[in-house]
Amino acid sequence: MESKWRLLPAVVVLVCAISMLMYGVIPQYDAYHVFADSKTYLGIPNAMDVLSNIAFGLTGLMGLIGLSLAWILGRRWGAQVTADRWQPRDIAYLVFVVSIFATSFGSGFYHWAPDDARLFWDRLPIACACASLLAAVRIEAMNVRRFSVAAANVLVLLLFALISVLWWKNTGDLRLYLVLQLLAIVLIPLWQMTYPTMRQTRWVFAIAIGMYVSAKVAEILDVAILSHTGFISGHTIKHLLASGAAALIIWNWLSAKCVHASAATTDLKRSV
Repeated sequence: MESKWRLLPAVVVLVCAISMLMYGVIPQYDAYHVFADSKTYLGIPNAMDVLSNIAFGLTGLMGLIGLSLAWILGRRWGAQVTADRWQPRDIAYLVFVVSIFATSFGSGFYHWAPDDARLFWDRLPIACACASLLAAVRIEAMNVRRFSVAAANVLVLLLFALISVLWWKNTGDLRLYLVLQLLAIVLIPLWQMTYPTMRQTRWVFAIAIGMYVSAKVAEILDVAILSHTGFISGHTIKHLLASGAAALIIWNWLSAKCVHASAATTDLKRSV
C-alpha cells in the first residue's frame, strides 16, 4: 500500500482518543459480576467459568514449551541458527505468551468469587496481552531490527496497559481499558495492510480477531446462550474463543520461527 496510507493508524489513534474524551466516563454496569452459569461442580463455584480458563493456561504453556524447544535446538545447532530464530519481535510475543498464561490464573481467581478487587487481576493480564500483541505486530510490520527499540515499544505499551487498569480501579472509568482492546482490533489489520506482511500471517490474525470479536459478542449474550443451549453459557464460550484466538497467533509465530530455523539449519549443515 502507498506510503501516504501509513499515517492512517496514527489518525485512528487520534480519533479514538478524541472520541473517548468527548464521550465521557464509561462506568462498569451494576450487574457485571452476575453471570448466567453459577453452578457448582466438585466444590468449585461458578465451575464452568472457572474451569474454562484452563484453555488459557494450556495455550500459554504450549507457547512456552514451543519457545523452549526452539531455544534448545538453537543452542544445539549453534549461533547461526540462534541468530536466525531470535528476532526483536520475539520479545513482544514472549510477553504475549506469558500474559495469556497469567490470564488463566487471573480470570480463574476472579470467577471463583467475582468482585471488583478480584477483577483487577483478571483485567491486568488481558490488558498486557493486548498491549504486547500490538507491540509484536508493530515491530514485525515495521521491520524493527534493534532489540532496544523493540523493548521500548513493549515497555511503553505495557505501561499504558497498567495505567488503563489502574485508572479503572481508582476512578471506575473503563475508557482507557476499552480503547486498548479496540486499538488491538483495529490497528493490527491496518499495520498489516500498510506494511509488507506474509499472507498467512494476515489470514491468521484476521481469523483470530474474528474469534475475539465473537468472544465479546458471546459475553454480551451470556444469559441468552445458556438458555438456548442449557449446558454452556456465553461467558464460558468467550473464554474458549479468546483462548483459541491466542493459540492461533502463538502457533503462527512459532511455526514461522521453525521455518526460519529449518532453513538456517540446512544452510549450516551444507557449510560443514
